[in-house]
Amino acid sequence: MGAARPLPALGPAVMVPQRGPLLLLALSLGLACAQQTLEEVPVQPGFNAQKVEGRWLTIQLASSRAHLVSPADPLRLGLRSIWTRDEDVTFVLFWTGEGVCQGVNVTVHPTGLQGQFQGSWEGGNSMHVCFVGTDYSNLVLYVRLEDAGEVTSLWALLARTTPGDPTWLGKYLEYVRELRLHKAPVFNLDARCPPAEA
Repeated sequence: MGAARPLPALGPAVMVPQRGPLLLLALSLGLACAQQTLEEVPVQPGFNAQKVEGRWLTIQLASSRAHLVSPADPLRLGLRSIWTRDEDVTFVLFWTGEGVCQGVNVTVHPTGLQGQFQGSWEGGNSMHVCFVGTDYSNLVLYVRLEDAGEVTSLWALLARTTPGDPTWLGKYLEYVRELRLHKAPVFNLDARCPPAEA
């Protein structure tokens, strides 16, 4: 494989904070041959983590591993919201499925590089998150997971409302084409667990 070509930048952000409906990201991760190094992944200039707080809808998911998530799998992992505390960013996730509904928080910490955060996933696995581009109503997110030396990654397009901005969809699809990624199923679930029965 030759030298990797740099990914296109998304350009300057239009800072229009807007809170919207529900956020769910089927955070099931995967990567294979088209792996980019973290240095090659662009990040949002002037990124402000506080402005991505709140709920989102997943518009698109892609991975370089085909058949990463089966649409028939009864268990789904959905991202409900993103919150900040000090400089940390927390992803609020929910496992939902047949008789299962459990919330999980994953907190990542600044790496010292703008728009990049890292933390650990269950079992001590390493997680690296890049906020590739956002106008705070739309968001392109790159997540890289390392588990026992195996690298897995996901590219996601999130929006505050559906169907999302076609301009951002076009930018996202450029990444998908450039990296030869495979579309993954999107699960926008209302991942709010009902109260436990007495």
